[in-house]
Amino acid sequence: MTTLERAIQNIKGIDAKSMEEAGIRQNTLTKPMGSLGRLEELSIRLAGIMRTPHPAINDRVIITMAGDHGVVEEGVTLYPQDVTAQMVDNFLRGGAAVNVLADHVGARVIVVDMGVAGNFEANSSSPVGTELVIKKVGRGTRNMVLGPAMSREEAFRSLEAGIEVVDDQVSKGMDILGIGDMGIGNTTASSAIASVFTGLKPMEVTGRGTGLDDGKLSHKISIIDKALNINKPDPHDAVDVLSKVGGFEIGGMAGAVIAAAAHRIPVVLDGFISGAAALIAVGIEPEVRNYLIASHQSVETGHIHVLNYLKLKPLLNLNMRLGEGTGAALGISLAQAAASVLNKMATFSQAGVSEA
Repeated sequence: MTTLERAIQNIKGIDAKSMEEAGIRQNTLTKPMGSLGRLEELSIRLAGIMRTPHPAINDRVIITMAGDHGVVEEGVTLYPQDVTAQMVDNFLRGGAAVNVLADHVGARVIVVDMGVAGNFEANSSSPVGTELVIKKVGRGTRNMVLGPAMSREEAFRSLEAGIEVVDDQVSKGMDILGIGDMGIGNTTASSAIASVFTGLKPMEVTGRGTGLDDGKLSHKISIIDKALNINKPDPHDAVDVLSKVGGFEIGGMAGAVIAAAAHRIPVVLDGFISGAAALIAVGIEPEVRNYLIASHQSVETGHIHVLNYLKLKPLLNLNMRLGEGTGAALGISLAQAAASVLNKMATFSQAGVSEA
């Protein structure tokens, strides 16, 4: 049995009994019923995912997957490919937004080289405690307008690498996971993935990425159209979609989602790229969807369509579009707040407060 097959075999439905008990407790806390809105809903979801009416969040981890994309050769982004490796260095120095927001919410950051075109030392250390993990499948994907972005074997390797990273973090105590990305050109791959699964045209799910003007946006859409027509990814075979128009970091995130679900750990998605990874994960195992929490709605055009397809309602809408795991950090903060309210608030009887 492969690593992926074993993880899938361990994924079960969320626990209705724990959700029911958490809901009953919410209705006895010292507040009007439903007055904490989405926080109450989130606490009940956490109870079901973690299979306890008293979900606790103690070890918060954000895994940022990094990889390069051959399609940048087609001029689909404003930034050179070198930026991916440079930003990984920035993560390790603690200088990126994800570092700041992770520190703000008390989360550890694990940066994973899934397929960066540059090289990093396996023992690279970070003065700020950010950990680098090397799981390189290749030095960037191939140009998807010339054929598949990767082989089917490489797609499986990226998925299993993501599973291995999560398994390792679970062994260290992780009880909630945020996923993020770094990869110049990955909005192009994500738009292609979104188009395949939602059935929408590339022009309906493709945004400006790093800030393209109208002319460059039209070019980007035409490149995605061309890649889809050449590769013809099968929407009923998620691994086929990943291999033909995906990215190594997208595969890594999808594997991480699957592994977290297998360990009954909630997964806080970041924005559009992690949403594309979630499409792959849910395509492989539909039960995964119940373990997903959408942190925010990105301004990237395709993200709302991805969320609608996954039947997820974002917790926040802050006009963000950075990636890295920045939105996931804020989502983790809200998840912890929701769990704390459920577990720490006094009931009417405990507080001696009259009920309605």
